[in-house]
Amino acid sequence: MSNAFMTPEITGGKCAVVVSDELPPGLRANAASVLTMTLGHRVPGLIGPDVKDADGTVHPGIVLIPVPVLTASNDRLREIWELAGHGDVVRAGFSSLAQSCRTYDEYTDRMSGTATQDLDFAGVAMFGPRKQVNKIVGSLPLMR
Repeated sequence: MSNAFMTPEITGGKCAVVVSDELPPGLRANAASVLTMTLGHRVPGLIGPDVKDADGTVHPGIVLIPVPVLTASNDRLREIWELAGHGDVVRAGFSSLAQSCRTYDEYTDRMSGTATQDLDFAGVAMFGPRKQVNKIVGSLPLMR
């Protein structure tokens, strides 16, 4: 996929979101939505420009490349988090701790007292060179 708005990094890149297959569907959807918003904020150029429809109504730009939402076990999510922390991959993790918080203040307070190794991931999102992302998420199934 390519168009005039895409930088070489976006054209040669790939996004993937992996959520826990141990969560109920609503919490999986929550994790995927939080992670994609975070990735859209962290990766410059990932979101396209606003567009107008035939009536002239402006619609906000959307992500320029596909974003598969995959599933994995909690143990595999931990490995994915570690693997995505190397090379040119931008990663974002959404923990069960974060998912249980009602406010951002509660989240920052609880995170400041929790070591990374003690986090259980509800999901991990990444953007990076296509080959590198494929190597990390390779054969994981799509969320259904």
